[in-house]
Amino acid sequence: LPAGLVEASRLEPAIFTPSTKADAGEHDENITVAQARELLGEELAAELESLTLAVFERARRIAAEQGIILADTKLEFGHSRVDGTLMLGDEVLTPDSSRFWSADTYTPGRTPPSLDKQFVRDWLTSPASGWSKGSDLPPPALPAEVVEQTRARYVEAYERLTGRGF
Repeated sequence: LPAGLVEASRLEPAIFTPSTKADAGEHDENITVAQARELLGEELAAELESLTLAVFERARRIAAEQGIILADTKLEFGHSRVDGTLMLGDEVLTPDSSRFWSADTYTPGRTPPSLDKQFVRDWLTSPASGWSKGSDLPPPALPAEVVEQTRARYVEAYERLTGRGF
């Protein structure tokens, strides 16, 4: 990574950070590009990196036109069961799979307010939730106020990105 990065710095050019499903559970497991090449082969890993960065750059430009910073996103690819074609699937560029920030509140060195699920994560890890990520207990139910504020962020992201009312 380049020197001088601070919290919320823009990486230029964008980087490819592969992951795979962990053996246990539903969580993603970060892997290196070298590990992705070993698992998938050079050609497929290179294709996935190229496609991922192309989708990200196009989405970043579209978001920027609407005053939104696309900080990062998760893209999931798979092969068609019908003909083996490589396909982009699952949730693509949603507030559940991406980190969206409003450009007008962005300041390098500080985490900007988000238009995505980071709001829920922040509440869950705050003293207000009474929950510890390291505990054996499941997370608490979200209060109606947190649900409504999260919904408002998702709707704002949708409306700003698409130019349509929700």
